[in-house]
Amino acid sequence: MPISHSAATELEQLLGSGTAGELIPELVRQGLQALIEAEATTALGADRHQRTDQRRGHRNGSHDRLLTTTAGDIQLRIPRFRTGSFFPSLLEPRRRVDRALWAVVMEAYVSGVSTRKVDELVAALGCESGISKSEVSRICQGLDVQVQAFLNRPLEFSRYPYVYLDATYLHGRDPARKQVISRAVIVAVGITASGQRELLGIEVGDSEDETFWTAFLRRLKERGLTGVRLAISDAHAGLKKAIARCFQGCSWQRCRVHFARNLLVKVPKASQDMVAAALRSVFVQQEATAVAAQWDQVITMLTEKFPAAAALMAQAKDDVLAFRSSPPEHWRKIWSTNPLERLNVAPRGALSGAAHQTPHPRRRDLPQRRRHHQPGGSPAARAAGGVAVGGAPGLL
Repeated sequence: MPISHSAATELEQLLGSGTAGELIPELVRQGLQALIEAEATTALGADRHQRTDQRRGHRNGSHDRLLTTTAGDIQLRIPRFRTGSFFPSLLEPRRRVDRALWAVVMEAYVSGVSTRKVDELVAALGCESGISKSEVSRICQGLDVQVQAFLNRPLEFSRYPYVYLDATYLHGRDPARKQVISRAVIVAVGITASGQRELLGIEVGDSEDETFWTAFLRRLKERGLTGVRLAISDAHAGLKKAIARCFQGCSWQRCRVHFARNLLVKVPKASQDMVAAALRSVFVQQEATAVAAQWDQVITMLTEKFPAAAALMAQAKDDVLAFRSSPPEHWRKIWSTNPLERLNVAPRGALSGAAHQTPHPRRRDLPQRRRHHQPGGSPAARAAGGVAVGGAPGLL
């Protein structure tokens, strides 16, 4: 469809003024309007004032429609027909936000931006009309459908020899109680036979007790989870019982990062770096027998000065070193739940969206208390050979 003389004049004036903030929305408006007019011409079988035997109707004016886009608010004219109705396919009924901005709003919501802040984001993009909290909520309702379809997908098409299990606690608004409460979010991540990491499931509950974990693991099995040889988690009693109940024949491994934290609690602060270094020496060994021998050597070293720490190491040896039965090239991938730790602290907004909760992001407008860390993270992180929650690169 050729550009009209009046539209060309408007563009010429904007080009002469050099105002990109006005030129870009006008270019978008004229492009969309041209597409609408072309579709209306095709529906009628004739252009404006065109005489043809193929004409199937006549125009009857137009009505205005405001479309909010990433380029700003665009005022469009939707043609009316004397008989029948017409609505352009590039727009959607009862939606004044274009698809690109729709995706921006959903991405901001998933990232943890509050519905009030989304309005400021939309305004910063040049959309003066803004977007209400209720409209943001309506836009993001579609996320729930997509998330549930992903979390309920069948699992029988892949085998997952290794499964990470962990829990975190999020503050979110409970629709039933209409108040913000702390709830447990449990997560399962599986490693396929080819080494790919996949999110298997996420669920929200009041607490991570045995009943909740058992129901969660049974639902994973109902979806087709099979072939689990090793489950990696912390030493939560309810979780250990649920694993034993649901995954018969599966070994359990205590996460080395969680164990390091438990171990260093039993050591005076002045000696934690030394104990952390000793524990780390276990995981640099290349053979299974060398790993066990080094573990026993560390126990001997700790027995005299730190008997409580030595007793804990002796008790947890088989649990922490369960990875020895796997191929050595897999060890770095399975000896801790570091991948889950990063999942728990990074995309909390995504977890909150999947859990029907409203995330509470870090307030950037208030002064934050700084925490001074030694290089390399905490002693527990250094002992684990990686980095604990919120730390540097993981093991994968």
